Amino acid sequence: MACLAKISILTLAVSVLGSPLTETSNLQARQACVGTINSLASVAAAVKCKTINIQGFTVPAKQKLVINAITGATINMQGNIVFAADTSFKTEGPIFTITGTDVKFNGNNFVIDGQGAKYWDGLGIASNAKQQKPHPMIKLGISGTFQRVKVLNSPAQVFSMGNKASIVVSNVNIDNSAGNAPNSISGGKPAAHNTDGFDVSTNDVTIQDSTIVNQDDCIAINSGNNINFLRNKCTGGHGISVGSISAGKSVSNVHITGNTIVNNDQALRIKTFATATGGTVSNVIYTDNHATGCAKYGVIIDQSYPATLGTPGAGIKIQKVDFVGTNTVAVAPKARAMVEVNCASGGCLGQWNWAGLKVSGGPKGTHTYSGIINFTQ
Repeated sequence: MACLAKISILTLAVSVLGSPLTETSNLQARQACVGTINSLASVAAAVKCKTINIQGFTVPAKQKLVINAITGATINMQGNIVFAADTSFKTEGPIFTITGTDVKFNGNNFVIDGQGAKYWDGLGIASNAKQQKPHPMIKLGISGTFQRVKVLNSPAQVFSMGNKASIVVSNVNIDNSAGNAPNSISGGKPAAHNTDGFDVSTNDVTIQDSTIVNQDDCIAINSGNNINFLRNKCTGGHGISVGSISAGKSVSNVHITGNTIVNNDQALRIKTFATATGGTVSNVIYTDNHATGCAKYGVIIDQSYPATLGTPGAGIKIQKVDFVGTNTVAVAPKARAMVEVNCASGGCLGQWNWAGLKVSGGPKGTHTYSGIINFTQ
């Protein structure tokens, strides 16, 4: 009888609590749904599903779209997303945030419209800007993939990378070309400013096969390890940048490969804060990049930021910066210099092999580093 009682109690416990297998099955069944986002009110229910379809809709002014996806979710854009402008200019960024692990985001070439023209004043995010701008526009906090999206007219910076594990961004078209023209409050300058394409301060990021038309850095790598920027086209901005590197921040194992840089202020830049300490830049490899129409510099490595070619500081060490394959950089006739390397004493370390760099079109720079080999201007 005692044995039968134990069996009965066990049976009751299982029936009340449910088996782990049953609970897992029930959870999987619930997550197998397809969620639809067509307004902010529909987000909470949709993000419980493994498949999320975003239909075209407008996010109201002063509101934000936040998608906290479950692990392994697939998100499909099925229409354009427009972020109505906050004409009180008080909204802070990001206005679109996506988080989740092993997420697949398919933009299907639809548009995320930041309505930037309604914010632009020629001053970007400067403290004296006439109009506050939400920045960044988009925070990518997912690991997985993000692809086939057009981003139109960001108020200021476009993407900030917030991934906790590896992410691959592919076939993204950032189009801020409308910001090249002045508007009624930009004082004759281009209306858009500080419109960086990608700000990276995380590890394990690959950005590839994308186009960026903007008025600031195509990509700015401020910290992180294992960063790959591959086969992209950068037009009209400030080029491909490592930095600005601030105190305690490090960048390592960066591969800049197969990119086309057209009519930027400079093609390739590394910049560190003159007064910063405790950081490093190491193993930056440029391979088969091609630049034309550089307005100021072709290649500039400068340890004097925020000055340009000012008094450099040695607190952020730079080592192993190499050019591999064939990198061609052509500067505009009125450019300041083809190459400038402004290192503090002890700030740049080791041997840098620049056999793969060819520059043309402008005056020679006046700053150099004795550790550079296989290169002359």
